[in-house]
Amino acid sequence: MKTPRAYFSVAIIAGGQSRRMGRDKAFVDLGGKSLIKHVIDRSAELGQSETILISNQPAAYRHLGLPIFSDALPDKGSLGGIYTALLRAKSPHVLTLACDMPFINADFLRFLVARIDDSVDIIAPRVDGYPQGLHAIYQKTCLQPIAEQLAADRLKIIRFYGRMRVTYLDEADYAAFDREGRCFANLNTPDELEQARRHLQSQSKTGPGANPG
Repeated sequence: MKTPRAYFSVAIIAGGQSRRMGRDKAFVDLGGKSLIKHVIDRSAELGQSETILISNQPAAYRHLGLPIFSDALPDKGSLGGIYTALLRAKSPHVLTLACDMPFINADFLRFLVARIDDSVDIIAPRVDGYPQGLHAIYQKTCLQPIAEQLAADRLKIIRFYGRMRVTYLDEADYAAFDREGRCFANLNTPDELEQARRHLQSQSKTGPGANPG
């Protein structure tokens, strides 16, 4: 049974230690805008009922003007962030996005959201066969399986997928929106940030449409 598109939430996961970046990567500048602001702006008009932030540093993110929730279970990594998003979201389905994915593609996200169905627990894109767990939609039916995994300190996101009803979207599904799969790129290091800056510069030279989002 299809769920009305307006009845889903967007949750931006802003946890993590940013050790490899050397500073809070959510607020690293890319083209005059922080990474997290790129994510917020590109996911702003998908038809969601709300957009929330998951962060253990609410004061640092308050200026963004979004509801902020700290981890329900501390020190449980990205999977703990997904758990908190599902726990706090008002909607039965939650699109989770990492705060360091500045090239997320709004058209592809709409394509993803259009596949929401009550008979599916997870909708996840795959790159080279590997699910993108922080660029995926989860139904609240995932709460108990995730809680069990967290209790056992098994923090790899996709480890519980085998227990769930999953719809995967592969290269053929997203190629029309993002041929290179750049929308799944997360920036963890200064080198990756520099590559992203070069991409933005080349995009400005080639003109609009080089990387729709």
